[in-house]
Amino acid sequence: MYYLSDELWFPKVEEATDDGMLAIGGDLSVKRLLLAYRSGIFPWFEIDTPILWWSPNPRFVLFPEKLKVSKSMKQVLRNKRYKVTINQNFKAVITQCAGIKRLGQNGTWITQKMIEAYTKLYALGYVKSVEVWYEEALVGGLYGVDLGNGVFCGESMFSKISNASKVGLITFIQQSTYKLFDCQVYTKHLESLGAEALSREEFLSYL
Repeated sequence: MYYLSDELWFPKVEEATDDGMLAIGGDLSVKRLLLAYRSGIFPWFEIDTPILWWSPNPRFVLFPEKLKVSKSMKQVLRNKRYKVTINQNFKAVITQCAGIKRLGQNGTWITQKMIEAYTKLYALGYVKSVEVWYEEALVGGLYGVDLGNGVFCGESMFSKISNASKVGLITFIQQSTYKLFDCQVYTKHLESLGAEALSREEFLSYL
């Protein structure tokens, strides 16, 4: 396990542990975050722990052409109950993602320092937000990192009413030109949408 200092570097991702943990410490500066994402690394930690950096193998990803949309979701999309926008209220999206209660989690990994760091990335054009609206109210959304290399690194999403975040994600994928959506780690929800495991080596080739 590597402990990072102020020096801007990361160990080789092949040196990550079996569960994908690569390093501890460092900071959340713009330069370090960009280096991390370009190297197939992302931060994920709880509010009372130091910064933890991960590069899991395999990686969970979704290819747009393999997106699965159920019959019920196709009906929801056809009904146009929701309105989906891009980059209209990033601050609200990341704040809602931080505040949503999640099964099996105590508190949030989206700390105030994380919000500040990704807000800086957003201001520089490296982060995108997707907003889902119902009757002028923000009811769902997601955000992630876009390095301009055809890969969208999803970070978090939230939903206040049924299907809201799904509508946002599906619409975003269908309207995008990305080659690959990085889901980072396995979830049953994303698997149901067509996400699959990809070796770290192959994932890095897309970066």
